[in-house]
Amino acid sequence: MVAAGFGNVLVSRLIHRAHGEAGWFLYAPSCALVEADRSRPGTAEHIAALPGITFLDLDLPAALAVAREATWADAHAKYAAQPIPDRPDGAVVATADPQKWKGHPVRVLDVNP
Repeated sequence: MVAAGFGNVLVSRLIHRAHGEAGWFLYAPSCALVEADRSRPGTAEHIAALPGITFLDLDLPAALAVAREATWADAHAKYAAQPIPDRPDGAVVATADPQKWKGHPVRVLDVNP
């Protein structure tokens, strides 16, 4: 999310595609939104103003998953990437730090230039 505020071209394309193409979704876990705003103030408002982004609430199943992990943002993203009936293949975690996700059961998209 912080990369979106830095003018990352790949992230901008993902946002544009989610807004303009049917069947393309870009999810923003609430906990990741909070952490992004803490590291770069104003990020939450910027992301919230973008079209095509679906914000994921910290509902009870997500909260239980988050409670087992060290960081809320990573835990909520990992939980959001797991398969569910609407996303049987799960979701991909777009990240500027792909090494952080080694060993985790998620697919990763490196958004570094």
